[in-house]
Amino acid sequence: MTRPPSWAGTSYPVPPPSRPHILVVNGRKVVHPVFIIGAPRSGTDLLATALKRSPGFHVTLGQRSVLPVIQAFARAPSMVTGRPDAVASVLRDAFAQGWQVTAHCCLGCSSQCREAGGVRGGGTCVAEGVSRYGDASPDLLYSAEALLDAFPDGRVIQIIRNGRDVTAGMLSDADSLAWFRPGFVNLDSELIHPLLGVETLADLTVWEEASLVGKCAMRWRGSVRLAARLRARYSTQQLITLRYEDMIRRPDVAARTVSAFLGARVAELDTRLVEGTPAEPGAWRGLLTLGQVREVERMAGEELRRVGYG
Repeated sequence: MTRPPSWAGTSYPVPPPSRPHILVVNGRKVVHPVFIIGAPRSGTDLLATALKRSPGFHVTLGQRSVLPVIQAFARAPSMVTGRPDAVASVLRDAFAQGWQVTAHCCLGCSSQCREAGGVRGGGTCVAEGVSRYGDASPDLLYSAEALLDAFPDGRVIQIIRNGRDVTAGMLSDADSLAWFRPGFVNLDSELIHPLLGVETLADLTVWEEASLVGKCAMRWRGSVRLAARLRARYSTQQLITLRYEDMIRRPDVAARTVSAFLGARVAELDTRLVEGTPAEPGAWRGLLTLGQVREVERMAGEELRRVGYG
């Protein structure tokens, strides 16, 4: 379970320590908040649900005061460049609202978040006794560095999954496909766009001509490249990487690994709904045509092999 992907790449400088900032939510100081990141359909929600059901944890997935901020930064990465203090302040304010434990605040969570917390009607998703906070909102990956600027004692768990399965999952996910709509992202002003997997002008040309499958594969490719940079930049005390396939096959080991990383008991992952669905490892074999598999290989074959999915 703790086997790391075989990242290749350059070493990155360790960021300077950020100035301490005290955030108090629900009358308790926020300490070591947890952020779960990954490409779409990579299993971040599975781990978030386990954390959400663990004693003392309050984890949100798409809270209405958080999601618009995260998506704005993902849509326009230039907003984050060169203004770390301002971005960190915006993120802290968003989470200070999103982590409030009130029935009104919980009504602002996504249906997925409410379902994970077992919320019925106007109740809250967590009982009293919150000691740790966390978030696993979609597209949180693209704010990872800003999150650790905002919360220098934060903990990040990033999940990678076979790019073929991710592509197959994205093709049936309207929220993921929405990013590819014309005008949704302004590539005239954002020439470098990690969310789309566009890192060079050559990538931009490829993306504009790519099929929907190719765009999904490029997005996965960009996510694992970003994951590699984060892994090289931060220590294992701040960030760990898990494989989705290992989480599904050995949920008990995954729970122990995450528990050791966070220094708190984490509930075992509930994988009962994975078997026989698109969430099952290797489901791409029944979901992608041969032509689509070849398109994924053309766009992201090098990254598939580099992270162990050859």
